[in-house]
Amino acid sequence: MTNRIIELSEGPACLSVQNGLLTIEREAVEQVTVPLVDLAVLVVAHPRVNFTHSVLSGIAMTGGAFVVCNDARLPVGMLLPIEGHFVQAERFGRQAQASLPTRKRLWQQIVRAKLRAQSRLLEDLRGHDRGIAALAGRVRSGDPKNVEAQASRRYWPALFADPKFRRNREADDQNRLLNYGYAVLRAIVARAICAAGLHPSLGLHHHNRYDAFCLAEDLMEPLRPIVDGAVARWVEAHGPSAPLDRDTKAALINALLGRFAVEGESRTLFEIVSRTASSLAAVFAGERKDLLLPDP
Repeated sequence: MTNRIIELSEGPACLSVQNGLLTIEREAVEQVTVPLVDLAVLVVAHPRVNFTHSVLSGIAMTGGAFVVCNDARLPVGMLLPIEGHFVQAERFGRQAQASLPTRKRLWQQIVRAKLRAQSRLLEDLRGHDRGIAALAGRVRSGDPKNVEAQASRRYWPALFADPKFRRNREADDQNRLLNYGYAVLRAIVARAICAAGLHPSLGLHHHNRYDAFCLAEDLMEPLRPIVDGAVARWVEAHGPSAPLDRDTKAALINALLGRFAVEGESRTLFEIVSRTASSLAAVFAGERKDLLLPDP
């Protein structure tokens, strides 16, 4: 099985499914077919993309994620399979009953891994991590002192070499690119969560009544620097006002399709998030204590 991310944003298209193949038809472009089992995420951004019911059901049945975008071509919704594992109901129950100390301990591990990833990225791009690696060692169970936010105040201005930069989802600058990259990353993580028989709404730390993917928000935290690095490099080459066009989106998606060193091994992002989600299910089952995270 391969894990492909397909984004449709440059023109009208008609999607259909036959014999397990997703068919993409566009004017003046050769027809494309993709095995549904190879599709990890389908992002539909153009307003004139038409698809049949079999497209949605087919993607869900093979474990893929379908992401729909608004008029600004930014993701606003996602379809995921509701049956991800043969003991899903049992795992849902254990997940819902996870104790607060367990969830706090796991959040501590996630935040530490995130800060270490941020530290490595700043070292690579700027030659100095602004003391973020040292902050990682100060994260306690549940992060009661919000060390994550302290690191964030150092991280973002350093990442973009701009002391005035702040992470703001509504800002009309490189924040737009971060929003897009995170949305695709969230879909990849949510897909792995469902495949592991867990529910994406039951988070460890994130709790938002309006967010159906709180657990995905939790588990993607150490992976955000993958997107951050791609955006920072793109902004250096094209400026913070770079359009969110096909080339920009391709650069962000390609960053997520790379291979990453984890525990001395080269792994794809899909393999990493699958291992992380499965390890979380094992923690809920009492079979292990810690998550498997990309934190070499």
